[in-house]
Amino acid sequence: MTSTMTVETVTVRGRRLAYADSGGPGLPVLALHGHFGRARAFAGLAAALAPEFRVIALEQRGHGLSAHDDDMSPDAYVADAAAFVRARGLGPLVLLGHSMGGVVAFRLAARHPELARALIIEEAGALNRRPEVAHPVLDVRDWPRRAPTLGELRRQVEARGIPDASYFLESAVERPDGWGFLFDHEDMVRSQEALIGDWWPDWLATNCPTLLLHGLDSFVLPTSMAREMAERRPATTLREFPGCGHWLHDDDPAGFAAAVREFLTAL
Repeated sequence: MTSTMTVETVTVRGRRLAYADSGGPGLPVLALHGHFGRARAFAGLAAALAPEFRVIALEQRGHGLSAHDDDMSPDAYVADAAAFVRARGLGPLVLLGHSMGGVVAFRLAARHPELARALIIEEAGALNRRPEVAHPVLDVRDWPRRAPTLGELRRQVEARGIPDASYFLESAVERPDGWGFLFDHEDMVRSQEALIGDWWPDWLATNCPTLLLHGLDSFVLPTSMAREMAERRPATTLREFPGCGHWLHDDDPAGFAAAVREFLTAL
């Protein structure tokens, strides 16, 4: 985490949720990470948008420093985020989400339209199932629980077919018995399985201004689906990023931040 954001915790719906806040009087943007992610994934964006915009990144249940829970359903994520926005007195605000967080964001807008001023959706599809999405679940149940060093943890994860484990290692911490992940392996599989489904009704339920960001090399969101999402939903602008994949905010951080800033400024 860079110095542009401070990490705090709040009790929401009876559970502890962590969040990172860039602070300031700027237009608030609630940022929601994807599976395996952390709030600090948005630190670079927060720095690029300051001071005109304030980024509040929520660590969703079962992720990062937030409490674990047996219920890892999309409805639970939406309810947490809505309660968090109300508890902090933030709405209506811009909802930004990556991957699973993107689905949570547009489902939150559909269920609580009074909280959503606009949407920024990065690499989240309206349909998440085979055959449209080749691999909707990354099975991590055989990933290491502990490794003697961070480097060894990386080696063991990458030995399981992950080309670059950097994204996942953002959730790695050192404990007395070695390095391990903050997330629970079984929780992540259950959460991904719960996200399999048809989310078109939620995507089409709102018409607030929306920016849809898509990496043309993505293995998660097919380009044909991204274009259909933009065509079928009013007030939706699609921005495609050549040479970028599912984590386009890492593949092209400057381009990602510029697209987000342009959209926010136009609001």
